[in-house]
Amino acid sequence: MIVRDEEEVLDRCLSSISDLVDEIIIVDTGSTDQTKEIAKKYTDKIYDFEWVDDFSAARNFSFSKATSDYIFWLDADDIVPQDSRKQILKLKEKLIPHNMECVMMEYEYSYDQEGNPTFTHRRERIVKRECNFKWVGLVHEILDVTGLVFVTNIVIKHLKTKPNTDRNIKIYEKAIEEGKKLTARDVLHYANECFDHKKHSEAIEWYQKFLKEDSDNVDERIYAYLKLVDCYIHFQQYDEALKYGLHTFQLDTPRAEVCCRLGYIYEFKKEIEKAITWYKIATVIDIPDQSVYVQQPCYTWLPHVQICACYMSLGNLEKAKKHNDIAAKYIPNSSYVTNNDKIIEEMKAKNNNSHHE
Repeated sequence: MIVRDEEEVLDRCLSSISDLVDEIIIVDTGSTDQTKEIAKKYTDKIYDFEWVDDFSAARNFSFSKATSDYIFWLDADDIVPQDSRKQILKLKEKLIPHNMECVMMEYEYSYDQEGNPTFTHRRERIVKRECNFKWVGLVHEILDVTGLVFVTNIVIKHLKTKPNTDRNIKIYEKAIEEGKKLTARDVLHYANECFDHKKHSEAIEWYQKFLKEDSDNVDERIYAYLKLVDCYIHFQQYDEALKYGLHTFQLDTPRAEVCCRLGYIYEFKKEIEKAITWYKIATVIDIPDQSVYVQQPCYTWLPHVQICACYMSLGNLEKAKKHNDIAAKYIPNSSYVTNNDKIIEEMKAKNNNSHHE
């Protein structure tokens, strides 16, 4: 684990994993708070690493200090939930007998205000030390793994507490200014940083640069197209947004993330029947088994909530209620559902009053 000023979350993280591992290695990149003191409660393997604006360099240093057969990595603001702890204990018994070289786990990366996961992707989480896999990428680094990869449904939760800063985008800007050649993945993530900092024109430029890269990673290409859709929605250039959304169908079977965005665009264009059609398509799409980037709401409750809104705008309250009830099966206590129910009842009452007048 690499850390810096993580006193608010480090204890929460380490307490969720300490009894599952044989050693804990903490690499500190310049903490000025109580991070090291908290880490000492769990391990004496605490190392300093001079920060060089390169997350992979720090991660590779942390891996170099490992001595066990397998390495399991986390960020300080991650936790291992109880169900996952049980799964990991069972997994530990299989690692060596099955000669597992890499184990992928689900990473719940973001949540809505009610705690529902909104974005999940798979990460290489446990690797065999003797394989000597290396981290690559200045920011949002990944392990460059080969060989046997085992995919699991074990969940790691990313429970961020710190506000976003300009640290990451400055790392990229410095690298570009120094003339460093960015990898395709760094190009993609620099585009993401531009998007997150509301530099939408720059984001479009860098997403398009990424799509010109010689990359055969279908998931990343679909993701880049989706972000272009979001950029053009921001600029209310809906025809451009539609164009990039439809591009994804040339790469793979339709994804619910795409169909929901197409529905969203047609809602903005006031073409409600078309919006309903795309949302309905999203409701029958299964989450792709091999997809790394997944927005779960698009495969569960979100299209039904949006269909409900569309039918309300058309005055079809029966169908609106039907789809809101389906959404409620996924998020029963959500304000998305309860607010829709309230609006439907108000519209029914208004209709009844108008009939009696």
